[in-house]
Amino acid sequence: MSVVFLKDERKDLIIRQINLHTRVSLGDLASSLNVSEDTVRRDVNDLAEEGKLIKIRGGAMSKAYHHTSNLQETYSHHNKKVIAEKAVKLLHDGMLVLIGGGTTIREFIKLIPHELKATFITVNPLTAVELLDKPNLEIIMVGGQISRYSQMSVGGEVYQRLSELRVDLCIMGTNALDAREGLTDSDWETVQAKKAMIRATAKVAVLAISEKMNSVMRMKVADLDQIDYLITELPANSALLSPYRTGKTDVL
Repeated sequence: MSVVFLKDERKDLIIRQINLHTRVSLGDLASSLNVSEDTVRRDVNDLAEEGKLIKIRGGAMSKAYHHTSNLQETYSHHNKKVIAEKAVKLLHDGMLVLIGGGTTIREFIKLIPHELKATFITVNPLTAVELLDKPNLEIIMVGGQISRYSQMSVGGEVYQRLSELRVDLCIMGTNALDAREGLTDSDWETVQAKKAMIRATAKVAVLAISEKMNSVMRMKVADLDQIDYLITELPANSALLSPYRTGKTDVL
């Protein structure tokens, strides 16, 4: 028998999903709550008017990912900072790095040493702006049509430009992560951009809070064995990470 949620319960669950995944489509919210998209749309409109999230085309986005937000407001801020502290250890002078976007990536950028001399390429305008705070980085923005859902450059020209790259390291977040299903998302353009990023790199590092583990969305981005580094806030020897330790993936 399906669970029926009251309106306030639905709104609480919507906020939790938005905080956890940064962006969620109306279809995914409707499916998880077992209600119509019209019902979810009304709930999202109410929450937007209350200032608790941001409406985007086809879904909703966390306020923490808006360019005016304060990092301290970010959901699971402490855990994302722990992840960032681990991830910066992968960097060294002279690297060519392809980097995505998201609230965990924002924490990572804050911790990049000011003395690091490297080249960073991104398809995310907000990431490009934040990287400008690092005086010794060369920053390249791969531009094109900007998706309102993912805030990434998308489209054939972007994917073509990425196909011409061979970078040392790709650093990205994920909306959902599962040991069997790998990385998944619910937006077609986001999935295609991330696939192109993965194909363009020698090594892939995925940054994800542990709450995203064991969750699956509708569209496959990559299998787990395509990931070289999985970085969470958990200790590397945590039993919860056992299913994610494959022959290739190094769990940090």
